Amino acid sequence: MMIQTQDLTKHFGETLAVKGLNLEVAEGEVFGFLGPNGAGKTTTVRMLTSLIAPTSGSAVVNGFTIGKDDKKIRQTVGILTESPGMYENLSAEYNLQIYANLYEVKDVGGQVEKYLRMLGLWERRFDEAGTFSKGMKQKLAIARALLHEPRILFLDEPTAGLDPEAAHLVRDFIEELRKEGRTIFLCTHNLDEADRLCDRIGVFKTHLLVVDSPANLRTQVFGRKVVFHLKHVESAYLDLLRGMTFIKEARAVDDKLVATLDDPEGQNPEIIRSLVEAGAEIRFVGELRHSLEDVYLQLVKNTQ
Repeated sequence: MMIQTQDLTKHFGETLAVKGLNLEVAEGEVFGFLGPNGAGKTTTVRMLTSLIAPTSGSAVVNGFTIGKDDKKIRQTVGILTESPGMYENLSAEYNLQIYANLYEVKDVGGQVEKYLRMLGLWERRFDEAGTFSKGMKQKLAIARALLHEPRILFLDEPTAGLDPEAAHLVRDFIEELRKEGRTIFLCTHNLDEADRLCDRIGVFKTHLLVVDSPANLRTQVFGRKVVFHLKHVESAYLDLLRGMTFIKEARAVDDKLVATLDDPEGQNPEIIRSLVEAGAEIRFVGELRHSLEDVYLQLVKNTQ
């Protein structure tokens, strides 16, 4: 595991920011960390990157223990904060050279050129960072986080405030990092982004509410709902579905029957066969897909 925490907790005076976090993130995984403002996400990232110390509990990051190997952790992780600061009056290239030297990168010039080219900033390398758009600054900050080739990358709201084109470029770059086998810890409010990028998602509100893949979270919260579109619905058809023991719930909506199932692929044929035998005219069958936003809002609501 690249990240392991045990009862990781942080108090700021009387305020509890993070409570008893137990979490594992595997090598090469894109892990999404979701939660409302003030939930403790950024505090968690700051602890895991050894920027602040926990009040109690422990964590191991890339094989190093926080509170014991803090310098090594900071040397081997990359971090993109929600509001990354740059030296506005210095060129993009010089900005990266400064940080490459701080990270003791061996081939400073080569690494700076590599990431400026990868992120489409090479032609603007001599321009002052202050003249860049927000999207360009974000890409420059990502380059800064990658100069020392970290095995773990912490991204805090990487597309916040970006226009759709810039956000798309950043997401594509995250996909490329995934293909390289990097471990990425992604804090985001963009639930569609998390759905597309993350292998697993943790929903967090001071403490961890649930961890699973986006698909499994949908099933856990709402189940799998299959919609049978009929020419018309009769009460006998609904009674038929409600009489099937493997159907958790069935209801009629206009000319549709909606059934909650554990195994639609295995159970749909029996349902279709029974409906046809009962005289139903089936136009088509589809699955109702809840958005990750629906799942997230339901989970957070249940903790209020």
